[in-house]
Amino acid sequence: MTSYFKSLVLLCFLFCVFSCKSQIIISDGQEKSASIINDTAFVNLKEYSQDFVYDMKYATNDNFLNAKVYDCAECFLRLKTVKALLEANMKFIKNGYKIKIFDCYRPLDIQKKMWKIVSNPQYVANPVKGSIHNRGGAVDITLVDSKEKELPMGTDFDFFGIEASHNYPNVSAAVKQNRLLLKSIMTSSGFNSFDSEWWHYNLKSGLNDKVSNVKWDCK
Repeated sequence: MTSYFKSLVLLCFLFCVFSCKSQIIISDGQEKSASIINDTAFVNLKEYSQDFVYDMKYATNDNFLNAKVYDCAECFLRLKTVKALLEANMKFIKNGYKIKIFDCYRPLDIQKKMWKIVSNPQYVANPVKGSIHNRGGAVDITLVDSKEKELPMGTDFDFFGIEASHNYPNVSAAVKQNRLLLKSIMTSSGFNSFDSEWWHYNLKSGLNDKVSNVKWDCK
């Protein structure tokens, strides 16, 4: 009887050990699955790097609309856009510069709000079609030096004139060099430039993503 009891206790103990171990493995697997984020998911850039400078213009009145259209200043993008942007910024940092961000993902409702203020396709994409900003694949940026001073680019951000074009010839040698630096590293990191706006870059692989109206909570 005693031998039987001891065997029963040992069996229960072994069952408990393997059962608990199995639960731990499943739990670990669940945690790993939860941590895997799809490349097209929207994420906050600040959660992936602290090496960017921000001046989110549309969360202020300091923009061509003269209106605040974002509730708060956050830079959300699709994860694949963030990955490409991190790659570009590391290249700039090696050269002594950083990316300064003016605008990122723009929910479709915000695009509609902007269109209502300025209904001109030269300045604002028609929300019927949407823009690459609405797809989470576009950024408006410039470069800053080690003291976070903006490099001269010839015009302000959102200056809608021929002077803002990459191909405009009548700018200083320093401006040409700065624009070329910005363009060369961004294009080598998976982005396309926008001819008429030196600050605007589209992720090549993001052009076919769907227009989105995903919104974030302001903290």
